Amino acid sequence: MSLLLDEYRVKLINNILLAGSQESVKLIIADAVKLLDQDRLNEATFDGFIRTIIKDLELFSPLKKNAQQWSNIKMAKIYFHRLKIIFKSPAH
Repeated sequence: MSLLLDEYRVKLINNILLAGSQESVKLIIADAVKLLDQDRLNEATFDGFIRTIIKDLELFSPLKKNAQQWSNIKMAKIYFHRLKIIFKSPAH
């Protein structure tokens, strides 16, 4: 994964943590997907990006995050898993 994607991934995770609601988390992720789609990211790179974010989110501990951050992390994991499934489907 390129350095720019790594930097973007870190920024995206920070935005997820700072989101004020689960709906905001969905919008942040949707905006990120649109941006990556505009950059014409190939399917393998996009899949790797999503997998890396999921792995990063799974490293967080609920004991080290406040309730809103933990809620945001859980919602982001759910949303990224759904995206992974959508982009793996033959219709996409």
